Amino acid sequence: MPTNDTPKKNWRWTKRIAKGAAGLLALTVVAGTTYEAISRINAKSSYPPPGKLVDVGGRNMHLDCRGAGSPIVVFESGLGSGGSTDWRLVHDRIARFTRACAYDRAGIMWSDAKSTPQDGAAVADDLHVLLNRAGIAGPIVLVGHSVGGPYATIYTAKYGDQVAGLVLVDPSHPDQVSRMNATVKADLNPRSQIGIVRAAAKLSWMGVPRLVVALGSGSPKLPARANAETAAYSSHSIDGSLNELDGFDRTLDEARASHNFGNRPLIVLTAMAPYTPTQLKMLGLQPQDGVRLKQLWRGLHSEMTQWSTRGEQRIAPDSGHYIQVDYPDTVVVAVRDMIAAVRADQAAGHAK
Repeated sequence: MPTNDTPKKNWRWTKRIAKGAAGLLALTVVAGTTYEAISRINAKSSYPPPGKLVDVGGRNMHLDCRGAGSPIVVFESGLGSGGSTDWRLVHDRIARFTRACAYDRAGIMWSDAKSTPQDGAAVADDLHVLLNRAGIAGPIVLVGHSVGGPYATIYTAKYGDQVAGLVLVDPSHPDQVSRMNATVKADLNPRSQIGIVRAAAKLSWMGVPRLVVALGSGSPKLPARANAETAAYSSHSIDGSLNELDGFDRTLDEARASHNFGNRPLIVLTAMAPYTPTQLKMLGLQPQDGVRLKQLWRGLHSEMTQWSTRGEQRIAPDSGHYIQVDYPDTVVVAVRDMIAAVRADQAAGHAK
């Protein structure tokens, strides 16, 4: 039977629980902060940049060039925190027949962050300065994955005298958001996830992005070293990724006005593996929606081949979005064919 002391006892228990929760929260914050500080120190010592750091005007950008020969391949990665590591399965293989350079955009992996907004035009300007400071004048072949496709497109519009050809690996299309959303009546703009990314970025000092990446274990198809590097720099890369995501719509707008490649050889690789049940669930789609989106995706890439008088589409029927990871041979062959085409153009020009 309740007594007069019951409210006092309940209040004491409430205070104890509150104190315990506060203590646990404080312990979590201290542990997370310590974990992140130690991890950042370990990242620099255990995973130094495989290439070189180039001063682009008060900040450094990472450039990893391998092999020898002309034209020089320059890889442009998609959105995310992997940066240059996304090309790890094809980089050395392509470097066997020409010089091949992967780099990290501002705030990604080994490259310093920037305080100004990021979009396709800014990416192009950064890359142009980086190549100039590294003594790379061209000709170059741009190999762009996902949003790296629009980045390569914009670079070609701004600095086309350097660009001899392009290989676009499952690239983003300037009109993909409006046309995909109309096809399935959903919001498939990557920017719709910006709130989640921004929250993770704000908690980077506690190691939250690092923990998320570590739990995800990376891609089992990539070398363990590449996955470890991406995880080690994830808390740094989250801010760079957020900056690019914030500028995603501007990038597509810029690419929409920048896609006349003239007679430069162009190869567009299209990933056509069906959406998995997990992917459909994450996107809130039904299987028939996935089929319609894939057919639209194929059509968008077919349109992109018209941006050059020498455009060609190649289908990767069983590949997911990261063709360079799922089917690296497909990317290596496309780049080898592109190098051969550019060299033939150069030989014909010299003959004239």
